Amino acid sequence: MAAILNAVAHIAPYHLMAYGTLLGTELYQSFVMTKICYQALPMAQFTTLQKKVFPAYFRIQVALIALTAATFPTKSVVSLARAGWVFWVPLGTNFGMAALNWLVYGPRTQDMMIKRSHQETIDARKYNDGENTSEDMRRIKRDFSRNHAMAIHLNLIAIGATIWYGFALASKIRFVL
Repeated sequence: MAAILNAVAHIAPYHLMAYGTLLGTELYQSFVMTKICYQALPMAQFTTLQKKVFPAYFRIQVALIALTAATFPTKSVVSLARAGWVFWVPLGTNFGMAALNWLVYGPRTQDMMIKRSHQETIDARKYNDGENTSEDMRRIKRDFSRNHAMAIHLNLIAIGATIWYGFALASKIRFVL
């Protein structure tokens, strides 16, 4: 029993690492890698890459949020629930937004990208060829835009919640000199 209590007492560094990894992953993927890939790759390769990267990113994001909650000092999720709404609301918000992207809006966006590619083959023209797009392509583009915009907004809300949580966490850190 003493070993378990001793292990729990040392959970704080793991919590900080989990939180830092979560924030770093969200910021790096959202604002660095996506922009670089969009600028550096042709659209077909960019789309292929995003179809692989974003499902993994959303899964990792959900896992890191769960790990952050599970390592909340001193007694994991029990302490998190008792710590007050300023801690569990941002983590819960973040978890909800990430889960929606992972399970709903990410797959819908990916499905629309695939349909758009198939429709390009049917129409024998690119999706961005201007006014000469088919009615089916306009519908697919509209559905893609809606789902993609929702995924972007949910991701930004999640990042905001992560930052909010960081401020709450930092307010509780006491330095002993």
